[in-house]
Parts: sequence; structure tokens; C-alpha cells
Amino acid sequence: MNRKYLGQKGGGGVKQVDLLLLAKHGIILVSFIATSVATGDRAEGADYSFGDGTSKNEACMSCHGNQAKVSGLNYVNPKNFGHTTHAKFGCVTCHDSITSNHPDAKAVVRTTGCGDCHGETLSQYSASIHAKNATCSGCHNPHRVNSSSEIAATEMNKQCAVCHDNYKITASHSRWLPQTGLHLGAIACVTCHSKAENYVISIYIAKRDGAEPESKPNLVTYEDLLKYSDGDNIQYLIDRNRDNYISLDELRKFNRDPSNKNIYLKAMMTPVKPTHSFQTFDNRWDCTFCHASGPEIMQVSYLSFPQQNGTFRQVAVEKGAAMDALRAIPNFYLMGSTRNGVLNKIGLLIIAGGMVMPVGHGFLRFLSRKNRL
Repeated sequence: MNRKYLGQKGGGGVKQVDLLLLAKHGIILVSFIATSVATGDRAEGADYSFGDGTSKNEACMSCHGNQAKVSGLNYVNPKNFGHTTHAKFGCVTCHDSITSNHPDAKAVVRTTGCGDCHGETLSQYSASIHAKNATCSGCHNPHRVNSSSEIAATEMNKQCAVCHDNYKITASHSRWLPQTGLHLGAIACVTCHSKAENYVISIYIAKRDGAEPESKPNLVTYEDLLKYSDGDNIQYLIDRNRDNYISLDELRKFNRDPSNKNIYLKAMMTPVKPTHSFQTFDNRWDCTFCHASGPEIMQVSYLSFPQQNGTFRQVAVEKGAAMDALRAIPNFYLMGSTRNGVLNKIGLLIIAGGMVMPVGHGFLRFLSRKNRL
């Protein structure tokens, strides 16, 4: 996202809400609910103009959605913006001081800040160590805001890398984290640097075209997957019985299909709901946070398919898919997920048995030491 958004209003603190503002947003909320009920399924279409029923979005996007008319920060990608919650509220909700002589008037046309709607989130972020370096719009383009399930974990990490150099990230983590490249390629940054409580395994389709496919996966785009599917729904590349559910058998068939030799399934651990209290939490230094959590942490997984509007759509995967890693997802494995008490005891017996010979030999030599003098 463009770092020029840093200067926009909304990241400095929680704005005092007066009675007029409450009344304003009350009207907006009622309008939004009415619009949502009226539009039904149409609201999910990328090209549908939401707004307040007066076609204000369409009027704005006729210029701001056309790169031939506007450029730079004034351009808003219609497909990226059209499905977002901000689009549902309508352009004039935030840009509510537009005059009749727009765009000739040079005055600021935005009076609503992030804190007006996201006060709790902004309070949480303001207390974090990141707040002094970036405002909300430093990471979130207000015209391309998506839920965490709609964003690929790799894209989350790229956002962090805008400020945090990849080389320095790897170097700092390698001081304590073994197999650093593999670890950083298997988790989203916010998995450890966000106080989230619940996690899922997000599975993506990636290309086999990089020197480090595990640590730096390159996800396949929507357009490329269309070529593999011959124009059909890309979900059916894996969901072969078209039941909107991915089974373990379907994952295996996808991996074994010779026509898929240049693509593979890449799994990453992601938080269900990241928080904005970005910092390093003590329990994330502990290997057991992931590697001794038992099978529960790996039971829930989704296959994320890229969409034409730049987001991802999740499809449920059969329970235990990540535990079937060696056959279903050969490029992902989490130690500790297959713990078995009997096998643990057998392993200890093997280790103890291996120690009998050297320990016994040493003990006998100690007892017979006088005979060797």
C-alpha cells in the first residue's frame, strides 16, 4: 500500500464524539441497514455501487475510478473498493464536505476520521509501539479495506516488510529461531506479533518458480488459475465434486495430478482475528506455543482461493487436513501435531536401550580398574 497515506487523518488518537456526530452516524447506520436489506445478494458484486441510494458512489467513481481522468492517490480501483464496507457506507460518508464546484474547489473534502467508527481499535493501536511511526492509513488503504479472511498471509507479511526490511527480519529471528526461513514462510507476522487467541491453517495455491518456495512463496493469481481451469470456477480445480467442501482425498488428487506439476498447496498459520496491539508477546518465544499444542491447533483449515477483485475466499477443508500433511500437503508439517503417548514411551525405551551399552561398558571398566593397573 502506498505510504503516502501516512499523512491522512485518523491515526493520532480517538476523536471526541459530540451529539451532532452521534446523530450523523445514527442516520448513516439506519441508512446502511436499510440499504443492505434492500440490496440483498447484489451487495457482494464487485461492480455494484453501494452508497446512500442517491448514486453518490457512481458519480464519484465516474471520475475517481477512471485512470484517464485522475491519477495517483485520487484514483480508486473500482473492483477493490466496490465490495468493501466503506463502499457500502458511500463515498460522502467520509467525504462529506464536497461542494457543488468540486473538483475545482481545493479545500479538504474529508471530515470523518478512522476513530469515528473504529474508536476501540484505534485506542488499542495508539497504545502499541507502532503508533508513533504510522497512522491507520499507513497500513490500511481506506479504499481497499478487507477482513483478515480475505487477505493472504503473504500479503500481510509484505505489508510489514514495507517498513521492516526482510533481511533484518530474518537476521533478528535467526538469533533464536532455528530454520528461520521455513518458519517465516509458514506463519503470518501477526500470528506472533498480535495478541490473537485462535488460529487456523490457511492453504493457498502457490507457484514452483522460486529459489526459496517455502520461505518466499509466490501465490498463483486468479487470472493464472483461470487458465488451469479452462475458464471454469477455479474452486473446482480442487473441489471436484463441487460440493463447496474440500476433502482430504481431493487435496491428494490435486497434488498427484501431473498437470499441476508447476503449482502446489502452501499452508500458513494465521490468526482468526488479529489484534492491533502489535508487539512481541512472551509466550511466542516458547517453541511449545506451536509445537506442543497438540492436534487441536491444526484441526481447522481453509483453502483460500483468489478472487477477481483481489481478495481471497475461504472454503472449508475436511477436519484434520493439516495433520494429513505428508500425503495431502507435502510442503507443510508442524511437529507436535501427531503426539502419541504410546509412541513417546517406545521412544524413551529406545533411547534408554541405546544408553545401556556405553553406560554398562563404562561401569564395568570402573569396577575392573584395579585389575588394569
